[in-house]
Amino acid sequence: MSRPTARVLALLEILQAGGVHTVASLAERLSVDARTVRRYIDHLVDLDVPVESVRGRYGGYRLAPGYRMPPLMLTDDEALAALLGLMTVRRTGLTTTSAVAADTATAKLRRVLPRPLGRRLAALLATTRFTAPADDAVTGPGGRVLLTLAEAAWDRNPVEMRYNARGERRSRRTVHPYGLVAHSGRWYVAGADSISGEVRTFRVDRIEHLRVLSGTFDQPEGFDAAAHVLTGLARTPWAHEVTLRVQATLDRIRSRFPEGLAIVEEIPPTGDEPARDEGWFRVRLRAERLEWIPPLLAALDRPFVIEQPSELRGLVDDLARRLAGYAAAAPGR
Repeated sequence: MSRPTARVLALLEILQAGGVHTVASLAERLSVDARTVRRYIDHLVDLDVPVESVRGRYGGYRLAPGYRMPPLMLTDDEALAALLGLMTVRRTGLTTTSAVAADTATAKLRRVLPRPLGRRLAALLATTRFTAPADDAVTGPGGRVLLTLAEAAWDRNPVEMRYNARGERRSRRTVHPYGLVAHSGRWYVAGADSISGEVRTFRVDRIEHLRVLSGTFDQPEGFDAAAHVLTGLARTPWAHEVTLRVQATLDRIRSRFPEGLAIVEEIPPTGDEPARDEGWFRVRLRAERLEWIPPLLAALDRPFVIEQPSELRGLVDDLARRLAGYAAAAPGR
C-alpha cells in the first residue's frame, strides 16, 4: 500500500472515532500540511464517504451522523492473522488492561466481518487451546484449512483428509476432529481416526486436502485436546529413549523440560526416607540427538541420575570437563 493511500485510510479511521476534527489537528496527526489534508478529504468524498465540513470557530471535518463503514473485507488468511494476534495478546499473561483491550478489539473485528467468515473464526476461538509459545518461526497451515477444521470441530462434522505423515507416507482417512491445539509454533488437531480406530494427533500443516462430510459425531465427555496432543508429542518415537531421575520441584523441572518435550512423574518416597522440600521425579523423553540434553541438566542445577541411555553419561562428562577447562583458563587468553 502506497504511503498517501495509507494516510487517507488513517484519516478515515480518525474521522470514524467521532467528533469534529480541525484541519490543524488532522495535519499534525497525519504529519502533512493543511493543503494535503484537504486533498485527502476530497479523496474520501470521491469514494462516497460522507465527510461534512463544519464552519465556525470550532469547525473542521466530521463524518455524517449515522454513517457506518461497510463490512471489513479480509481474506481468510488476513482475518486469521489479525485474530491470532489478538488471541496471543489475550493468552500471554499481559496486564488486565491489555486483556480487556484484546477482547474488545476481537469483538469489533468479528462484528464487521462477513457472517460466514465471522462464524468460522468464532469456531476457531471455541475449539483451540494454546500451550507453549514458538521458539522459532515456522511455516503454518493455510488459513482455509485451519478455519475449515475449526468449524468442523465446532459443528461436530467429520472430515476427509489426505495426510502426509512423517516419512512421506500419504494416506486418505476420515477424522472426527475433537479440537485444535497450537503448540510451539505448530497447529495440531486431535480426533478419532478411521484407519487406526483410535484418537490420533495430526499436524495441520501436513494436511494436503480437506473436505467436510455430512453427518455428525459425539465427542467423548471431558476430552482435553491439549493434554492429548502434549502427551502424544512426548511419546513420539525417536532414536533415543531418555530416562532420568531428578531431585527438584516440579516447577523447576518443567522450566527446562516443558510439556510436549517430556513426561514427568513423581517418585513416591520410601518409608524410611527423610522429608525433603524437593522430591524425586522421573523424567522421560525421546530425542533424535542427545547433545542438547547435558546443557539443560547443567542449567537445572539439581541432583540427577541418568538411567538411560549410557551414551548420555559420556556427554555429560564431556560437558563437565569443558566447563572446568573454561573456568581454569587464564583471563585474557
